[in-house]
Amino acid sequence: MTSTDRRAALRVGTGLVAGGAFAAACSTSGSSTGRSSGPSPGVSSPGSPSGPPRGSAASSSGAVSPGAGRAPKSSQAPAGPLSAPTPRAFPGQPAQITHGPRDRPRVALTFHGQGEPALAEALLAEAERHGARVTVLAVGTWLDQHPGLARRILDGGHDLGNHTHRHLDINAMSEAEARSEIVVCAARLKKLTGSVGTWFRPSRTARASPLVERLARDAGYPHVLSYDVDSLDFTSPGGPAVAATVLREIRGGSVVSLHFGYPDTLAALPAVLDGLAHRGLRAVTTTELLS
Repeated sequence: MTSTDRRAALRVGTGLVAGGAFAAACSTSGSSTGRSSGPSPGVSSPGSPSGPPRGSAASSSGAVSPGAGRAPKSSQAPAGPLSAPTPRAFPGQPAQITHGPRDRPRVALTFHGQGEPALAEALLAEAERHGARVTVLAVGTWLDQHPGLARRILDGGHDLGNHTHRHLDINAMSEAEARSEIVVCAARLKKLTGSVGTWFRPSRTARASPLVERLARDAGYPHVLSYDVDSLDFTSPGGPAVAATVLREIRGGSVVSLHFGYPDTLAALPAVLDGLAHRGLRAVTTTELLS
């Protein structure tokens, strides 16, 4: 992606989200606390987006932009079979992983997979332009709407995992409901890629309850993937603020929580990746981080 393309992508990303708010983010507190903080759908809280998911592009005046709602080519149904990596157990790692080895110059940028496909495409392209590989934890309903993005993520050399089917407060659910959220998303991934994905991350919380941890293990995920750096990009503080937060807290082995669907994340990514390179840190998939 050239510098001209990058500027164009940023303009596209800004236009896509001008008229609405995405579904609530995974967490509203710093990852170091490990507190569950996402409200149930329809209930807003400080620092957490509210309102309906952004499903169409709109201008600042509220008018739908030309071409709004049309998914890019890669978000259509994939053609042909696709074989993806399966979950791995990492001996010596806890059931819930917050970071990788601190003595190696690697970090993992992990993305909540939901939102406008054009922003997802632009974020992936920007990461690849820098030689970075990321981890995408996809929401099942998002995969239903944009099935081709599963292939796009894997074709880029990135990790693809499970972030529940509907992105509700999984720790607050009954056992049957929580199991369904995990296994239905796993089934979507399996149908699209041949694998349930390499990782599971609970929705609306940084850490899974013991019940959800067990259910994830039963579904084939040896570890729950948490994080030690919360970018707070879902609060829409501006690209420079997102980049500053990440670069202030990140260190070797860190796992960073980021989101597709927010233009601030796209605006921040070049500065984040340049800052990592300046420190000698490389953004890799979570699987590579722990291998």
